[in-house]
Amino acid sequence: MQTALAILAAYLLGSVPFAMISSKLFGLADPRTYGSGNPGATNVLRSGNKKAALFTLLGDALKGWAAVFVAQQYGLSDNMIGLVALAVFLGHLYPVFLKFKGGKGVATAAGVLIALDPALGLAVLGTWLFVAFASRYSSLAAVLAAALAPVYAALLHGAAHPSIVVGIIAMALIGKHWQNIQRLLAGQESKIGSKKKA
Repeated sequence: MQTALAILAAYLLGSVPFAMISSKLFGLADPRTYGSGNPGATNVLRSGNKKAALFTLLGDALKGWAAVFVAQQYGLSDNMIGLVALAVFLGHLYPVFLKFKGGKGVATAAGVLIALDPALGLAVLGTWLFVAFASRYSSLAAVLAAALAPVYAALLHGAAHPSIVVGIIAMALIGKHWQNIQRLLAGQESKIGSKKKA
């Protein structure tokens, strides 16, 4: 029962759509109606409102971090913490509050990884920031950071359990970005800071 409740609570927390909340707070249009249609921080940034995008980014990252942190504070086993980490991440990707059509999970994954292992989380986040600033493609940064996350985890922990969780999250992130990858290859992907389409 404890296991089921912890996973359900983590999933529901992950389902909280901060892109929608911030858009309402700042008087913006539904982020699903412009740009990439993705309810995430990068797309909210296309509205031109940096504060709303920052609120979304921090909220999405915080829910990932909080779910794992609380599980750790309750002294749950490593396996349980791993399941909670996956549940909050999948909650963001497939939120019950948005008919299971959520964001790409980059910020939430970062929050999860920082809670699991600050060094690992910061390494992945640093990779995303470097690629994002160098290329101005959020999707490219996310894919490369996700692909390298299991490598970082293996270097830090070997075959320890966190590496398995990181690998699953990485595969899910890359899968969620498949359309972005196709647009990148076709030279049609929009860059960070580009305005929403009319």
